[in-house]
Amino acid sequence: MTSYLIQNVAILGGEPTDLLLADGVVAEIGSGLEAAGAEVVDATGLVALPGLVDLHTHLREPGREDAETVDSGTQAAALGGFTAVHAMANTEPVADTAGVVEQVWRLGREAGHCDVYPVGAVTVGLQGERLAELGAMADSAARVRVFSDDGKCVSDAVLMRRALEYVKAFDGVIAQHAQEPRLTEGAQMNEGELSGRLGLTGWPAVAEEAIIARDCLLAAHVGSRLHVCHVSTAGSVEIVRDAKARAKREGGWEITAEACPHHLLLTDELAATYDPIYKVNPPLRSQADVEALRAGLADGTIDIVATDHAPHPHEDKDCEWAAAAFGMLGLETALSIVQETMVDTGLLDWAGVAERLSYAPARIGRVTDHGRPIEVGAPANVVLYDPSVRRTVEASESASLSRNTPYAGRELPGRVVATFLRGTATVLDGKLA
Repeated sequence: MTSYLIQNVAILGGEPTDLLLADGVVAEIGSGLEAAGAEVVDATGLVALPGLVDLHTHLREPGREDAETVDSGTQAAALGGFTAVHAMANTEPVADTAGVVEQVWRLGREAGHCDVYPVGAVTVGLQGERLAELGAMADSAARVRVFSDDGKCVSDAVLMRRALEYVKAFDGVIAQHAQEPRLTEGAQMNEGELSGRLGLTGWPAVAEEAIIARDCLLAAHVGSRLHVCHVSTAGSVEIVRDAKARAKREGGWEITAEACPHHLLLTDELAATYDPIYKVNPPLRSQADVEALRAGLADGTIDIVATDHAPHPHEDKDCEWAAAAFGMLGLETALSIVQETMVDTGLLDWAGVAERLSYAPARIGRVTDHGRPIEVGAPANVVLYDPSVRRTVEASESASLSRNTPYAGRELPGRVVATFLRGTATVLDGKLA
């Protein structure tokens, strides 16, 4: 395989050095390195980060290949600097059996752009009535460790308790889509003065916060691991903060949480355009919520950034707001959004970015070959990023089969220059290798 000598790169934004990737690992780090036959990459001005890990991606295959495939979605992931993604279970058929998760896992291996870790459904068919084959999925070739009914909430407290108890046997985690269904029937956007003025049914913050509070209590009661998907409100941040403090005191249980790039940047004011490109679940919230999420991500209350990359075909978004699908693309713009909202604002340095987009998501997903520091002997999963440039997002240039990015026409900072998966370039010069 090709070796790469990366010259003058700033690992985690530190002093420039050289980095040799050979035989699938980081072979050497130091100034003035030489390597006969290696392809030289001039990385002057670039930051080296460990390959990013997304805990929350919708690849749509099997069943909705009109929106995305494992191949196209992992191309988008590589272009965004990701070397591993967790594929959510709301496919058709639902990933609620060993057979389906193994299919998704093998499609990822065949595509080869990044590693794909299937997420198993918590309940059969995402129906919230009985537990899916959690043990069989955990024992499958896909070695599933993250389980979620994402897109739907496991609203039945008894089922949620059983799921939390069950996954303890193999160190799994339940990733909850926190949305109390009765409180959000017909909901279209964040509940507030604006929703009333626009005539769109409001989505109250308490619908998210009530489920998070309940599930933290359940996780503590049974001594299990809970992960909260796409936290979106200031109240949720406070609940998670309090629960983490209790878990630290008591030990024996764990809560982690994620924020999505769009919730770190965009607000519910965009709903006033009635453009369904801004319709997402949970909805865009207020500026105060955005600020609380940024603060929570900075202080570690929120552990990670996860994209919730949710591709939809044109017809599912090119319609009136009420009829449109929830969701937006996120893989190719995530690192730029984090730079704009967290790095350029002084809330995080590049080491903090590595923690929240690589180390921590790998720990939560129990992924051992990703989320490792860039050090000699570690798997050569590396992304080279140029934080100095600015680019205008063009939807037509996305590797995704869908075009529902809320950032089209917006100028964002930064650009992924190269991505290496176990030392093999998946992206070079900003293009698929």
